[in-house]
Amino acid sequence: MLKYRLLFGTLMTIFFIAVVIFDAWLDGSLTASTTDDATVQATILYILIALLIIPAQLELSRLAETKKIKIFTPITIVASIIFAGTWYWLQIIQFPPQIYLLLPSAFLLSTLLLYQYVHYGTSGTIANCGANYFSIVYLGFLSAFVIAIRLDFGLWPLLMFVFVIKSSDIGAYTLGKIFGKHKFSPKISPGKTWEGMAGAIVAAIIVALLFAARCDIMNLWSAAIFGFCFAFIGQFGDLVESMIKRDAEQKDSANNVPGFGGILDVIDSPLFSAPFVYLFFMCAIVK
Repeated sequence: MLKYRLLFGTLMTIFFIAVVIFDAWLDGSLTASTTDDATVQATILYILIALLIIPAQLELSRLAETKKIKIFTPITIVASIIFAGTWYWLQIIQFPPQIYLLLPSAFLLSTLLLYQYVHYGTSGTIANCGANYFSIVYLGFLSAFVIAIRLDFGLWPLLMFVFVIKSSDIGAYTLGKIFGKHKFSPKISPGKTWEGMAGAIVAAIIVALLFAARCDIMNLWSAAIFGFCFAFIGQFGDLVESMIKRDAEQKDSANNVPGFGGILDVIDSPLFSAPFVYLFFMCAIVK
């Protein structure tokens, strides 16, 4: 299990790096010190996120089905992809805030209620519509901050964010497997230990310091704080998805990714962390 996790984790990381660097090269932000405001950036990154949202929504739908809750995947997939592109679309069309925030929300609520009425009547209205809203916020709204980090702060802060979060995952899993004895959250994830948490912190701080030193993103003290904080936040993001799986009485969200489980098991930590990372960068940390 550990060797598959390390192997496929490394391969996925390499693929992600190649995609975002190629994306930045295509839109000119990799080589140019300043990018033309008219240039639309992060197109390939947005496509990648959209492609990940599709199986993630299907996995979440299957988990909800075990509790007799219906996820309206034709709606949630489209809505999540649209909301994930919030910062991307604003490069192309400048919406007034009232229209961008209020109109989609009202239209989404009406669409969900209509779909519920047509397919299921009044049975499970609160549970179904609530779960659908949750799935769109979880996979759509949170994904938007990944693109926001790329567009507002640049390529290297995005890579720093992903590397810190995923290295903390690997550090937690590796040290937890080897030395783990003291349970971190037995009610949600019995496999998590404080020894694993220590591995997550060490790995995250080391990676954050390396990015800070080599890419001039932030000073070393800020990088150490970044690594420490997001080791915890990343692990909490993993616990959030574990809560969903435990409620559905499933070990993994699927079995599509060897060593991990499903797409949700891969993206849970960075997905939950993205808004907090954006806030951290926004608070005058990034140079």
